[in-house]
Amino acid sequence: MSIVGLDIFCGAGGVTCGLRKAGIKVVVGVEKNEDCRLTFTQNNPAVMFLSEDVRTLTARSLASHIHSIGDSDYLLLAACAPCQPFSSQNKNRDEALDRAVLRHVERLVRQMHPDFLFIENVPGLQRVSGFSAFRRLLHTLRALRYKTKYQVVDAAWYGVPQHRRRLVLTASLHGDAPWADQSHGAAPGLAPFATVRRAISKYPPINAGEEHPTVPNHVAAQLAEHNLDRLQATPGDGGSRTDWPSGLVLKCHRKHEGHPDVYGRLRWDAPAPTLTTKCTSLSNGRYGHPEQHRAISAREAAALQSFDDSYMFYGGIRQITRQIGNAVPPALAEKFGAEFAAHAAALDGHGKRPPWGALTKKAPTTLRRAKKGLVALQKKRAQIL
Repeated sequence: MSIVGLDIFCGAGGVTCGLRKAGIKVVVGVEKNEDCRLTFTQNNPAVMFLSEDVRTLTARSLASHIHSIGDSDYLLLAACAPCQPFSSQNKNRDEALDRAVLRHVERLVRQMHPDFLFIENVPGLQRVSGFSAFRRLLHTLRALRYKTKYQVVDAAWYGVPQHRRRLVLTASLHGDAPWADQSHGAAPGLAPFATVRRAISKYPPINAGEEHPTVPNHVAAQLAEHNLDRLQATPGDGGSRTDWPSGLVLKCHRKHEGHPDVYGRLRWDAPAPTLTTKCTSLSNGRYGHPEQHRAISAREAAALQSFDDSYMFYGGIRQITRQIGNAVPPALAEKFGAEFAAHAAALDGHGKRPPWGALTKKAPTTLRRAKKGLVALQKKRAQIL
């Protein structure tokens, strides 16, 4: 008995990396962004990379690549879509993107009936107004007899040296949905938060615009002279632009007190703030090195996302930063993967779904039942409104 994993929206491989560490055999990663291909395949050579859009992805095409699943194995579908459409930082959110992403995940669940489901995204996903794709997905899962659990968590709770609030959903066809309890924090009985110091103090110094000759991906973005002056005027270990002399303050900041973290330095003995797809840029957040006069390097950003030093990223610094910022922290995926593994082990084959062929024959009937339930719920909502 084992768990076979499919990683939809695999990106650079954060989920795949974490699930594999938890003992789950990931066999396929799906990602439409070709910039991620080399990073994913070089670090996960045993996993097939499919360059495909979820909107055209079919259960049949996925099934054709699952050669190693046996009747006693369980199937896990991980669907951690890019977070930008639902992020509070995205002021141009389009709810059509919500539907386009999650409704196709819902379609694949209907077609494939995976034993387990793992979804991670920003908290804004559940705040989309109306009968959103997230609520529709929950209703479909329950109609298909999945048990679900979802909650907003902080990646720092699971040993990631970064505060990163995310909505996590788990689902199981075989009893209560597995869940990873918080392991790190300030409360008694928990391990201390992982810190910036623990994650990046080991890397050798470099200057802005330099790449270290022997440490892979340890490259820092170039800084304009005026921004270098600003960073030199920023106190180490958590200093911010509020410490600058008036001559260095930007015009846009003189009458605007918002975004205080912009141009700030990280704090050594605390988790980093949330890393974005521009986390190696000084002007896009509190991404200044705690003491060196530069923004954090790509390697340091990867460490703050809990990637091992052996995990190599490919592309220019902007491409690599996007790969890192979009990734699910492997340590977070590993903790939840371990719970799925323990859940499957406890089942010991009891309550197992039918073999793949028998299951696909039943899919149309199950799909019709799910659709009838959705239509009934929509009618009920219309009557209330």
